[in-house]
Amino acid sequence: MKTDLEIAQETPLRPITDVAAQIGIPEEHLELYGRYKAKISLDVLKGLGDRPQGRYIDVTAVNPTPLGEGKTVTTVGLGQALAHIGKSVMTCIRQPSLGPVFGIKGGAAGGGYSQVIPMEDFNLHLTGDVHAVSMANNLLAAYIDNHIFQGNDLDIDPYSITWRRVVDLNDRALRNVIVGLGGRMDGRPRETGFDIAVASEVMAVLAMATDLADMRARLGRIQIGTNTAGEPVTADDLKCAGAMAVLMKDAIKPNLMQNLEGGAVFVHAGPFANIAQGNNSIIADRIALALADYVVTESGFGADMGAEKFMDIKCRASGLHPDCVVIVATVRALKAHSGRFQVSPGKPLDERLKREDMESLTEGICNLEKHVENMKKYGIPVVVAVNTFPTDTEREHDFIKERALAAGADFAVVHRVHADGGAGGVELAEAVVAACEMPKEFKLLYPDEASIKEKIEAIACGIYGADGVDYLPAAEAKVKLYTDLGLSHLPICMAKTHLSLSHDSTLKGRPTGWRLPIRDIRASTGAGFLYPLCGDMRTMPGLPKTPAGDSIDLTDTGQVAGLF
Repeated sequence: MKTDLEIAQETPLRPITDVAAQIGIPEEHLELYGRYKAKISLDVLKGLGDRPQGRYIDVTAVNPTPLGEGKTVTTVGLGQALAHIGKSVMTCIRQPSLGPVFGIKGGAAGGGYSQVIPMEDFNLHLTGDVHAVSMANNLLAAYIDNHIFQGNDLDIDPYSITWRRVVDLNDRALRNVIVGLGGRMDGRPRETGFDIAVASEVMAVLAMATDLADMRARLGRIQIGTNTAGEPVTADDLKCAGAMAVLMKDAIKPNLMQNLEGGAVFVHAGPFANIAQGNNSIIADRIALALADYVVTESGFGADMGAEKFMDIKCRASGLHPDCVVIVATVRALKAHSGRFQVSPGKPLDERLKREDMESLTEGICNLEKHVENMKKYGIPVVVAVNTFPTDTEREHDFIKERALAAGADFAVVHRVHADGGAGGVELAEAVVAACEMPKEFKLLYPDEASIKEKIEAIACGIYGADGVDYLPAAEAKVKLYTDLGLSHLPICMAKTHLSLSHDSTLKGRPTGWRLPIRDIRASTGAGFLYPLCGDMRTMPGLPKTPAGDSIDLTDTGQVAGLF
C-alpha cells in the first residue's frame, strides 16, 4: 500500500482561493501563504450577517493505544463523507507539534485517503503559528530573568517561578536546566527547564481567545509566580503582555487548507490534551459555523480527556453547544483494553491483536461502554464509529456495534475512510446527520459556582469512575489559595494520562475500586482554568532510539521524502 505521503503528493491540489470561494470566504479576507494555504482575517465574520449557525459535531475516541486509533482519520474522513452526500461542511482540527513528527508518533494530518494536504506543510511549519507561540512564551521568560537582574522591583520570589522556556522539539536534555551561569552580567542563576512549545499556556490562550482583544487580555492575566508575600505576579505586571500580543497578532487568524477531496479545513492552535484543553481554537469553530451547515471538530485523546474538556471548558467559554459527539473505536484498541497486551510505539504489534479474538474484545469493550455513558451525560446524541483495519472480522464489528447501542449510543457504524475516503464514510455521515436532528438538551458536568473540590470530584467520579479523590498537602494548600484569590469559579482541566480512564496508564478497560490522587493544582489564569496534576506529567518528550527523523530527507528534486 502507498504511504500517506505518497498518497498526498499524488493528489492534485486545488488553489486555496478556489477552496475559499466554494465555502463562501471572499478573497479580500484571504492572506495567502503560497498557492495552497492561507490565513483568514477575523473580519470575515462581519460580512456573514445573521446566517444560521451550522451543526456542531465533536469527534473523540476510546482511550487510545500509544499508536493512536485513527481519530483524525475519522474526523477528516467524516468531513469528506458529509460532502460526498451533498452537505456543506468544514473540518476544524489542531495544528500538530513538530517534536513528535521527528520522534515516533507520526503525522497528525489523518492518513490513507482521508488527509489534510499539503501534508508536509501541515506537519511542519505551516504558517508559523507555533513559532509565534514560542517567541511570545520565551519573551516573557526573558522579561522575568531580566526583571530580577535589573533590581527586582516586583519582589519576585525566584523559587516561585513556574514559567519555563519552550522549544518545539523532543529534547529530554532540556527538561531541567540552570540559567544564568557565567559572570555577574549573565543574570542570576536559578533552576528552570524547557517544555515543548505546544505545552505553553500561550498556546492554550490562542485556542481559548474569542478575538484579538480577548487574547491580549488573557496574555496579560498569565501568572508566572508570586512575590515574596505570596501574591501573584502576571505578564501585565512585567509590562510584557502587549509585546506578546504583537507577536501573536497573525497567529490568531485560522489557517485554511484542504482535504484530499478538495474540502475546506481550518487548522488552528494545538494545545496538548493531557495537560491543557486539547482542542482547536474557538475562533476557527465560530467562523466555520457561520460558513457551513456542518462543522466537524476533533478533541484530543480519549473522551475522558479532550471531549470532557471540549464540553466543560471550550463550550463553557464559547457558548457553543454541540449537536452530537462521535466516539471512534477500533477492534485493536478494545482488545488492548482487556489488559492482555502491551502496545508500544516502534515495536511490532502482538500477532494476537491481528486475528479474531472475541474473548479479549469482550473483556475490553467496557472501555467503550464507559465513554458512551459519559458522553450521554452531556445531553447530546452519541454516534460510535468503528475505524476498520484489514485484520478485523465482521463478527468483531457486529459485536462492537451491538454493545455500543446497548450502552446508550444512538448509532453505531463501521467506516472505511482510510481506504476509500469520503465514499467509505457515507453510512457514518448519514448517522451523524440523523443524530444532529435528534432532540438534545446540552448540559455541563458542573456549574461555575461549584467549589474547586466539587468540580474535581465531578470529573474524577462521574467521568473517570473513581471511588473518590485524595489530595496531597500541596494540592490542599492550592485549593485554599485559589479559593482565597477568587479563582474557584474557573473550570477544571485535569492533567493525567490519556492511556487509561484512571491516572495509571497500566489500568485498562474500565477500572474500579480506585481513588484519584491529586498531587498539586496550578492556575492557567490566562487560558482560564485550573489544572490539577494527577501523577507526573511529562511536558518535554524525548526522542526514541530510532527517531522518525532518521527517514526524513529531500529527494534530488527537492521533494520531501520519508515523512510517514
